[in-house]
Amino acid sequence: MKQIYLKRGKEESLLRFHPWIFSGAVHHMSEEPEEGEVVEVYTSEKEYIATGHFQIGSIMVRVLSFEHETIDVDFYSRKLTVAYDVRKRIGLVDSVNNNTYRLVHGEGDNLPGLVIDVYGKTAVMQAHSVGMHTDREVIAKALKSVMGDELENIYYKSETTLPFKAELGQENGFLLGGAADDVAVENGLKFHVDWLKGQKTGFFVDQRDNRSLLEHYAKGRKVLNMFCYTGGFSFYAMRGGAKLVHSVDSSQKAIDLTNANVRLNFPDDNRHEAFAEDAFKFLERMETPYDLIILDPPAFAKHKDALRNALKGYTRLNKKAFEKIKPGGIVFTFSCSQAVDKDHFRTAIFSAAAAAKRNVRILHQLHQPADHPINIYHPEGEYLKGLVLYIE
Repeated sequence: MKQIYLKRGKEESLLRFHPWIFSGAVHHMSEEPEEGEVVEVYTSEKEYIATGHFQIGSIMVRVLSFEHETIDVDFYSRKLTVAYDVRKRIGLVDSVNNNTYRLVHGEGDNLPGLVIDVYGKTAVMQAHSVGMHTDREVIAKALKSVMGDELENIYYKSETTLPFKAELGQENGFLLGGAADDVAVENGLKFHVDWLKGQKTGFFVDQRDNRSLLEHYAKGRKVLNMFCYTGGFSFYAMRGGAKLVHSVDSSQKAIDLTNANVRLNFPDDNRHEAFAEDAFKFLERMETPYDLIILDPPAFAKHKDALRNALKGYTRLNKKAFEKIKPGGIVFTFSCSQAVDKDHFRTAIFSAAAAAKRNVRILHQLHQPADHPINIYHPEGEYLKGLVLYIE
């Protein structure tokens, strides 16, 4: 196995179990590894410190283990067993009321570069590193051994998540099975999952708890769900007794899926209407006096260089919602941009409230759910933040 040697003193973060090794920390390599290859990492004193996947870029190694061990099917089986046990212990594995959850959340489950979401009998796997792409067949084998009869299909979906310069020629497709059933269950509600062509793994599992909270605020309200994607917040609002629900997304395909999900749960219910339209244009022209608005946009900042423009976007979006909402209304507002921390986001919301000249109270501070755990040694894993606001 090829070895990477660190510069003097650069092992400090690894001694604190941080799972990334940056290129600037590396002194030399025994020989140049292939991208995605498993390498061993040593201190300047030639003492072993970690094993991980090598990659080209600022993050040179994503650490898989701080112990001298082989990265094989047994290794992945052990890691996946722990992750599966965590989900069972927190009550997410329930074939009747909830068969939808994130099984592996990258660094949060000590498997950096790997995401696995479970929808009933199907697991959708995404690689965010070349190393996890290289190991996909081994991971699939381990996953099946851990979940047994609970798993019938594994769909690999990484065409858009891997470094384009790696030129891997990766294609999405089934590693196991070939499911025709695309209906999953979350908290007793059903929804279609488009793991073939939809965003991410097909559904935004990370908003489950926040959708449940919204349900408790929806009774008797006129609800606007912006950036609705597949309509998750919309059908929770309907179950919560909303007077009407309008869903908006710029994608006609998302609107079609939202309508299908509403019909799946509330057939022949005329409280819902969906619009394929740009969010800002819709907010500008809207006339319905909504008293509950959900703002859950895609990431405005993929990296720190885009932070300034992202904050302007969040401020502009929330200002418009604050201006339009009825007095006594509630806004659920979110950012899923990892580059935007909680303080940045809160400042943007403060600026929006001041510009709209509305009195605003924070009722709840929201975050990602338990199946998207944050490794305590990797605070960068905290990405979803949200606020529930009362607007006078």
